[in-house]
Amino acid sequence: MQNLWAPWRMTYIESSTKQNSKECFLCKAATSTNHKEDLMLERNKDTVVVLNLYPYNPGHVLVAPTKHVRDFSEISKEELCSLFITMSKWIQRLELKMKPDGFNVGANLGSVAGAGLPDHVHIHVVPRWKGDTNFMPTIASVKIIPELLESTYEKLVYQHG
Repeated sequence: MQNLWAPWRMTYIESSTKQNSKECFLCKAATSTNHKEDLMLERNKDTVVVLNLYPYNPGHVLVAPTKHVRDFSEISKEELCSLFITMSKWIQRLELKMKPDGFNVGANLGSVAGAGLPDHVHIHVVPRWKGDTNFMPTIASVKIIPELLESTYEKLVYQHG
């Protein structure tokens, strides 16, 4: 067996285990004043966008209603519209800033569907590049993320002024 050394990840791992597991990170981001710490990229009246703390690929964002709801049926048509308009805007922003070849977009509804946070519905937007899947996930059950989360955040965050 080969070792894949990534010593900078320990700070990331230790900080993520300190978070209160009962606290909804999307609700926290929706009221955040420390955007970078909470990986919050955008918040409007109805929607919040955060970088995924456990990304599948660089630029993996979560788009969620600011309201803590389990299902899309629990938000109004206006909130649903805002959610999808915001998602579309972030697909365009990711295209501009990260130049992917395509995207996976979807929602995991319920824990049996893979939802890590089944009580707050959200949409995953995952940039994809040709060749971003290789033998590592298949053979070694290892996914290599080639960019630090902080670097992705800096690339995507809106610069004011």
